[in-house]
Amino acid sequence: MTKPAITLPLLFTLLTFIDVSTGSSNVFNVVSFGAKPDGVTDSTSAFLKAWQGACGSAASATVVVPSGTFLVKVITFGGPCKSRLKFQVTGTVVAPTDYRAFGNSGYWILFNKVTKFSLEGGTFDARASGFWSCRKSGQNCPPGVRSISFNSANDVIISGVKSMNSQITHMTLNGCTNVVVRNIKLLAPGNSPNTDGFGVQFSTGVTLTGSTVQTGDDCVAIGPGTRDFLISKLACGPGHGVSIGSLAKVFNEAGVENVTVSSSVFTGTQNGVRIKSWARPSNGFVRNVFFQNLIMKNVENPIIIDQNYCPSKQGCPTEHSGVKISQVTYKNIQGTSATEQAMKLECSKTSPCTRITLQDIKLTYNKGTPATSFCSNALGTNLGVIQPTSCLSR
Repeated sequence: MTKPAITLPLLFTLLTFIDVSTGSSNVFNVVSFGAKPDGVTDSTSAFLKAWQGACGSAASATVVVPSGTFLVKVITFGGPCKSRLKFQVTGTVVAPTDYRAFGNSGYWILFNKVTKFSLEGGTFDARASGFWSCRKSGQNCPPGVRSISFNSANDVIISGVKSMNSQITHMTLNGCTNVVVRNIKLLAPGNSPNTDGFGVQFSTGVTLTGSTVQTGDDCVAIGPGTRDFLISKLACGPGHGVSIGSLAKVFNEAGVENVTVSSSVFTGTQNGVRIKSWARPSNGFVRNVFFQNLIMKNVENPIIIDQNYCPSKQGCPTEHSGVKISQVTYKNIQGTSATEQAMKLECSKTSPCTRITLQDIKLTYNKGTPATSFCSNALGTNLGVIQPTSCLSR
C-alpha cells in the first residue's frame, strides 16, 4: 500500500529547521519610510525602502506594517537578503481599484529569491470585483495578477495571512523549497472567475496546514514539478476542490510525486480530490499520492480522475493523455455526493492508471438513492468496505 508522502517526524524537522519567527534586532516600520495608513496614499515606495533597509541588514531584521490600511501597487521584494528577515503585518494592504493599473505584470506582490524568511499576519485585499466584471462581460481584459507570489524562495514560513478578492490566484509558489504555510485564509466569492486559492509548481518540501480556502476555482492547484507536498486540516469550499493538474499542457513536463491530502473537509465544492490531464501526448507522471481521512459534504465529484480534459475541443479530441498515473491511494473518504456518480476514474486508453487503491470509502448520493461509480482504464485494489461499489479492474 502507498505510504504517506511526508511523515510527522520529517514535518517536525522541517518546522524546526526553517522557523525564523524569533525576535529580530532591527525593525523597519513602513510608516517611518513615508507609508500612510489611509488606504488612499500610494505607499509602494515606502514599502520598498523599508524592505531594502531590512534586506541589507547584517543582523536579523523585521519589516513592520502596523495597523491601518495601506495602498500598494505592483511590487517586488527581492532577495537574497543578508540575514533572516520577517515581514510582519498587523494592518491591511490593499491594491488599486483600477484593475488595469497592474498591466501585464502577472503579479501584485512578489517575494523573489528570499531565504530564511517569514511572512506573518495581515490582510491583503486585491479588490478585484472590477476585474471579475470585465471577465464576465467578455471584454478585452488584462490577463490578471496573482495576489501573493513566491519565486525561487527557500526555507520560508507563511503564517496567519488573509488574502481576499484576488484577480486570479491568491497565493503561488514557483520553484520553492522547504516552505510551511499555516493558518491562512484565502477568500473570494464562489462565482468569482478563475480565483484559485493556493497554487504550487516546481517546488519541493511544501506543507499547507490548518487553513481555510473559499474561492471560485481550485482551493489548491498542484502543478508540474511538485514533490513532497503535504496538505492537512484544510477547509475547502466553495471552490473546485484540490486538483493535481491540469497536466500535459506541453509534452516535456515535470512529474508530480509524493503528495498527501489528509484530515480535510470539502463543503459544496465542484470536486473533492481530482487528478486532471489534457488528452495529449506527454512524458509526465503522477505517482505516490495519498488521499486519506477526508469528509465530503454535498460535493459534485468527490473522487475524480479525468485524463480526457479537452474543454475547447481543439487539438485533443482524438488524442489520449500520456501522463502516467500510478500508486494513488484513497483511504477513509466519507460523506455525500451532490451527483449520483460519486466516483469517476476516467484514465487514459494509452496510459492506464495503475496501482490504484480504494480503502474504506463511504460516499452516498444526497438524493436518497445509491451512488454509482465509473471507471475506464483504471487498475487497482479494493480494501475494506467500498461504497459506491468499486469499478476498478484488477
